[in-house]
Amino acid sequence: MDNFQAAWVQHQRKTARGSSPSTLGASRARLSERDDDFVRTKNPTGRQLWSADDARKTGSPQRPRTPQTRHGQLMSSSSHRRSPQHKGQRNPGHQPKQSSDAAVPTSEMFLQPDTRSISSDQLAAEVQGIYAGLVLLESKCIEYDSTQKETDLSQEQYHALISLHRSLLHEHHDFLLASQHPSASAALRRLASKYFMPARMWRHGIHSFLELLRRKLPGSLEHMLTFIYIAYTMMALLYETVPTFEDTWIECLGDLGRYRMAVEDDDIRDREIWTGVSRFWYTKASDKIPMTGRLYHHLAILARPNALQQLYYYAKSLCVPVPFLSARDSVMTLFDPLLNANPSASQRLEPVDVAFVRVHGILFSGTHEDQLEPSMKQFLELLDNRIGREHGNWLESGYFIGISLSCLLLGFGDASNVLMNVVLKSQQTDDNTMDDLPDPVLTDAFNTAVRFAARTYEIVIARWGDKNTLPCLHSLLVFYWFMMDFDVGRQYLEDSLPWEQTALLLNYLLRTSEFTPRLDTPEIPWPEGGKAHPLPEDYAMRGLIYTGTYFPKKWFDDTAIDDDEKYFEPASTVGKRCERILWLGHSIAMKKRQLHWDKQTRKFSIKGGNHNDELEEEPVKLAAPISTSLVNRSRL
Repeated sequence: MDNFQAAWVQHQRKTARGSSPSTLGASRARLSERDDDFVRTKNPTGRQLWSADDARKTGSPQRPRTPQTRHGQLMSSSSHRRSPQHKGQRNPGHQPKQSSDAAVPTSEMFLQPDTRSISSDQLAAEVQGIYAGLVLLESKCIEYDSTQKETDLSQEQYHALISLHRSLLHEHHDFLLASQHPSASAALRRLASKYFMPARMWRHGIHSFLELLRRKLPGSLEHMLTFIYIAYTMMALLYETVPTFEDTWIECLGDLGRYRMAVEDDDIRDREIWTGVSRFWYTKASDKIPMTGRLYHHLAILARPNALQQLYYYAKSLCVPVPFLSARDSVMTLFDPLLNANPSASQRLEPVDVAFVRVHGILFSGTHEDQLEPSMKQFLELLDNRIGREHGNWLESGYFIGISLSCLLLGFGDASNVLMNVVLKSQQTDDNTMDDLPDPVLTDAFNTAVRFAARTYEIVIARWGDKNTLPCLHSLLVFYWFMMDFDVGRQYLEDSLPWEQTALLLNYLLRTSEFTPRLDTPEIPWPEGGKAHPLPEDYAMRGLIYTGTYFPKKWFDDTAIDDDEKYFEPASTVGKRCERILWLGHSIAMKKRQLHWDKQTRKFSIKGGNHNDELEEEPVKLAAPISTSLVNRSRL
């Protein structure tokens, strides 16, 4: 039996035994009093969620059928599908069985049944009638959701409210199906966007009611679960039948999965299932609109208890072209337990990860500065041993660290940060002016971040014979490559980096490469077959404010690659990653800075220095600690 079906069957058995709703536990308490992250502002791309919904009373509420699954995602029952011509059939319940005595024609066979065509005028009249009823239901939903917040509701009232909101969802379904009908005129098709119907459906048909039920937990738990399943089934149906607003349906499905995950306190397996469901939809949405920070904020919440992954998602949500500014408050739920030395928070995490996240928390918040130097020292001392112990498991952690450090250097998207300020100004257009940008401010926190990032880079690059460090180095080099185009980037970053060791790494990769790497291409090298296959860290860096010029336009166009394949590391990945790092090194050297490329000898060196062949004899041992001389040289 499918995991989702098993969870639903278990839920029904509990109800059949007459068990009362359990008391809301710790995880349920995490449903914050704030619901900002479920309220979506208008997306510049034109597809966004912020809604208004209505409802019409129907028969007694029914628990929907178990959502079916396909390819790991919940799908809806086809019993909810109704055409505009059959608008009167509101109840998606069981249909009466046909009599077994009914005569079955066997003498004639028809190639296809007769179908009735519908004109554009008929559709327009149908849409107009549906909309009139929808507005009435919508006003009722708005009224009840706002007036029942402080009222104790009876079971009958809960049932009536569920029925009301379900009817509104059905009206929206009929409106969308009719207005997006193949026979509909262009003007009729535009109505759903003109009147913000998907956004209204979410806001008034689903979100407001879920917030009402959330405030009445734990007494409303069973009713909340029922309505989540109803809403999820409807959204899954719309995802299949109304692809015009696919981005909206995907994000709604992610939000519903997150609601379902957040209220699950009794069954860890159910909670994990719905966490995976929500993560699936948010990841799918972020693939479609990778520059929208709100989605990475939601993924950060789902990443608990992986503090390193949470930090990466929170940082990314603030360092994309459309940042989610509420994440500046939410990220403190990650930092506070570590800054306040909460034992329960620290015990579940590796000390090296705790120290790394704590450094970011101190530099971000400007508090607990007495812990800064000890935390930096602890992380830098433990990092080398952690890499050697983890081996291949550090691939993902490596680019999480690299991207988090890059966002730290950008001040977590703070416009007054000296680097972020110049990046924002460089991306101004005639339609997008930033006259209200603050003046850049050079702070002690920024100087410390530069020093911390450079020390981390030096420790990682010292393991230049360890292929597991390459994702971290790749993600950091992309950031430094981008910033070398700006005067402030060269001013504050260039002198902090160990260019001699960078040249050493690049020469080692050149010497050990199994093929001749392409270094002088105008953009990152495409695979020989002409079909792009991004590296795992490419997906992690996608959408960041500093990677827009790094990836070619069609680099992520292959949507047939599933999530498992995106992060799969075949043997060929190492060669592609090495070629990419060499391309970055060559591109930086062409900027005529400290790194130099000799075209005749095909070797890297530092400007004004001699190439040292003695350094290339053997790479460092994979488990060797950093030498004292290396640590001393790394001090800035």
